[in-house]
Amino acid sequence: MESTTLAAALREAAAILAGAGVPTPGVDAELLAAHLLGASRGRVKALAFTDAPVPPGYAELVAERAARVPLQHLTGTASFRYLELRVGPGVFVPRPETETVAQLAIDAARRFAAAGRVPVKAVDLGTGSGAIAASLATEVPQAEVHAVELSPLALAWARRNLEPLGVALVHDDLRTALADLNGTFDVVVSNPPYVPADAVPKEPEAAEHDPAMALYGGGRDGLELPLAAAGTAARLLRSGGCFVMEHAEVQAERIAALLAAQPCWQDVATHTDLNGRPRATSAVRTASNISDEG
Repeated sequence: MESTTLAAALREAAAILAGAGVPTPGVDAELLAAHLLGASRGRVKALAFTDAPVPPGYAELVAERAARVPLQHLTGTASFRYLELRVGPGVFVPRPETETVAQLAIDAARRFAAAGRVPVKAVDLGTGSGAIAASLATEVPQAEVHAVELSPLALAWARRNLEPLGVALVHDDLRTALADLNGTFDVVVSNPPYVPADAVPKEPEAAEHDPAMALYGGGRDGLELPLAAAGTAARLLRSGGCFVMEHAEVQAERIAALLAAQPCWQDVATHTDLNGRPRATSAVRTASNISDEG
């Protein structure tokens, strides 16, 4: 890049990023500049009408983004609902569709709080960066929030995001975690790995930078870990408690059928994301003993 003013550099950066196939080249060009300037994107847009100089290091960041390094890895933050989370290599970058999953869990927790169950006990299985757990902790003041993460790298990022919020973070496998708290939770939520083994993501940001441990759910259909999360939820929830889980669009019908076939679940429902795709399933824990279900 040879531009000397911010305005010209933004135009050049947008062209470079567009040529590299970045989905939102203009936005990313502005956000990279905002990161270096310690300013908002709106402030960058305003500076583009002046003779403001190019911030040092801008060309290098643009080159990395053009190589499809995730924007969030370059800025060190990811926006999620009302939060700015710390993220980087080794942790799954939270996606907008997961905000809908968080909303379902938040709504359930608020219903329990309104009914007088305070504190509301909630747990996020496979928390990754801590996005859902942090949203529960900040948006439901009556909640006592727990989070479980197996990856040491992701755990380090989750700790930075969750410890200031008072979330109880546990380094453990979502399949076996919190056995001493069986039957005590009101809400269990999970965005587990669910990508089938042969469904490699098309976007380089995901395929090359999201950890495989956070992507692939196990088995040809990717359902091993989602079903394990459902099993753990059945174990952890009290009767009447709510389970919410994200999954792939193509998995929605099968997950709903599998849960509905088990005596421990009732009121199984599929939920769509902001694009109208079936990306989450919820269910209510019955009084059935899971040991009687085969």
